[in-house]
Amino acid sequence: MLACVVTSIAITLGDPAGIGPEIVAIALAELASAEARRVVVYGHRAFLERAAASRRVTLPAVRIVEPGGPVPDITPGRPSVEGGAAQVAYLEAAVAAAARGEVAAIATAPISKTWAKRAGFAFPGHTEMLAARLGVRDVVMLFAGPRLTVALATVHVPLARVSAELTTARVRRTIELVAEALVRDFGVAAPRVGVLGLNPHAGEQGLLGDEDLAVIAPALATPIAGATLHGPLVPDAAFRDALDRARYDAIVAMYHDQGLIPVKLVDFDDSVNVTLGLPIVRTSPDHGTAYDIAGQGVARATSMIRSLALAFTMADRRATLLPASSGA
Repeated sequence: MLACVVTSIAITLGDPAGIGPEIVAIALAELASAEARRVVVYGHRAFLERAAASRRVTLPAVRIVEPGGPVPDITPGRPSVEGGAAQVAYLEAAVAAAARGEVAAIATAPISKTWAKRAGFAFPGHTEMLAARLGVRDVVMLFAGPRLTVALATVHVPLARVSAELTTARVRRTIELVAEALVRDFGVAAPRVGVLGLNPHAGEQGLLGDEDLAVIAPALATPIAGATLHGPLVPDAAFRDALDRARYDAIVAMYHDQGLIPVKLVDFDDSVNVTLGLPIVRTSPDHGTAYDIAGQGVARATSMIRSLALAFTMADRRATLLPASSGA
């Protein structure tokens, strides 16, 4: 694990043809001067300043790290291989800085998986790239919103392969990382973690599938100190019980849409994507590049603002837990 003791926060612009520069400009404009001094933006200054002008916001004095070479010709709303290469360059530079211990957190604006791949990006998304570059095996995608906090046991996996991808060890590790994050990063002293079943009615005792009893239930068998584990829960009822932390502080879903449909229904503008298991903090908005509205002055920046705020909070919480001898 990296011994990252600084509290600088990196921001990557994402695809410059998407809404990333707009929402980053708006989020930066809301920072206090003390916060702005801690921010390093990875991206082309021209795109950030163009977005700030179009949204009529004033950028604070932040450090901007640009990739080498000429500024590509990018038009908002028109994705391209050049834009794909730019977004990859921003991300690679920020992650390299994190690996050197220069930043404690990265808040990433949205990238396009399609255009990043066309530009040579070898990963399905941010999460997989961060895990590989920072040398960790187990990472978890968690969405933290005002009403729901949901983690995913599997992420970008076709539905037909979810059952094969689920293992007791994978579900258990997801639960462990969620419980740890609730205490360390979110200040929940005694977390209550609800773990969903995979099948309708959580398998109905094997009648509707055996994964719930054979794979998921054993992952809950061993207690986690200080936490309460619940499950396998009937998926169609569990989210009602989780709303506003009524019964659970977080839900562990078995696959992408099982967890993300409820999140985007009730917390779409306010939810933040957090990558657990990394030696740094990583946050991002819960939406994509939105090419259809890029450059039109209508993109909402709420999720990006919350992503940046959570990155500050999590980085500062973790810094207070470092040994005094580390220099924190």
